[in-house]
Amino acid sequence: MFSWCTDPDAISGLSWLSCYLTTGKHMSIYVSVGTVLLLLAITAPVALAFGFGGAMAARSPFPPLSWLGKGYIAIVRGVPDIAFFLFFVIALDQFFEWIRHEVKCPDWDQPIRQGNDFVVCPEAKLPLSTAAQWVHETYGFSLAVLTFAIVFGAFAGNVLFGAMRAVPHAQLETAEAYGMTRRQTFWRILVPQMWVYALPGLSNLWMVLIKATPLLFLLGVEDIVYWARELGGSKTARFTDYPHPDWRVWYFAALLVFYLVFTRVSEIVLDRIMKRLTHGQATMGGEAQRKAS
Repeated sequence: MFSWCTDPDAISGLSWLSCYLTTGKHMSIYVSVGTVLLLLAITAPVALAFGFGGAMAARSPFPPLSWLGKGYIAIVRGVPDIAFFLFFVIALDQFFEWIRHEVKCPDWDQPIRQGNDFVVCPEAKLPLSTAAQWVHETYGFSLAVLTFAIVFGAFAGNVLFGAMRAVPHAQLETAEAYGMTRRQTFWRILVPQMWVYALPGLSNLWMVLIKATPLLFLLGVEDIVYWARELGGSKTARFTDYPHPDWRVWYFAALLVFYLVFTRVSEIVLDRIMKRLTHGQATMGGEAQRKAS
C-alpha cells in the first residue's frame, strides 16, 4: 500500500481509490484470479486425459471395459454439476480418510459411521489439524481440480468418442491392409485425425469450463465471485478504514469484463489451433474447414 494511505480521511478522489484497491483484502481477489487461471490450466489437460481414457475404454472390444467407459460417460453427464460437486467432494474426502484410517489405525474399535457423523482417528484426518494453512488450501484446491476433471472429463470423453467414430473407417482398413497393427492404426491414423472432429466440441467444453469456475465456492475455495460479493457489499467505518455503500454491481461488472475478455482470447487461440490441425488433413472435416475459411 502507498505511504499516503495511512490516513484515508486525508485523501480523496483517485488517491483514495488507489489506496482502497491495494488493501490487504483486495489482494485476496487478485490472488483468486490467479487461482482460477491455475485451476483452468491444470484441469483442462487432466480432464482431457480422463476423457481420452473414457473414450478409449468405451470403444474397447473387451465388453467389461467398454461398459465401464460408457457408464462413466453416461452417469457423470447425467448428474447436474452442482449436485455432483456437493456430493462427490464429500465422498472423495471421506474415501481418502477411510483408506488412511485402515492403514494408520488398524486397532480402532469404534464404528466409523456414528449416526450422521463420519469419525476416523486423528492420524487419518486430511489434512491433519496441525497442518499449516497452506496445506489445507492446497488440499481443497486439489479436490477441486480432481472433481472438475472427472466431471468435464466425462463430457470430453463423449466428444472424443464421437470424434473417433467420425474418422472414415476406410482409412483404418487401409492402414491395416498395409500391415499396421491395431495399436499403430490407432495412434498413427485414428488419433491424429480425430482432433479435427473433436475440437469444435472441446472448444465449447472449454467455454463451459470457464463459466463453471464460480462453482469453486461449493468446494470451499474462495474464488473471484466470492471476493466480489464480499468486497462489494456495503462497509461501514466501524469495520474498515474505507467505508462505502453497496458496490457489488461494479465488482460483478468487472468480473463480466474479465470473463468476456478471457473467452474472446480463448476463441482466437482455439481458431488458430483449428486452422493448424486442418492444414493438409485429407479428411472430410478438414475439407469442410478449408471451404468455410
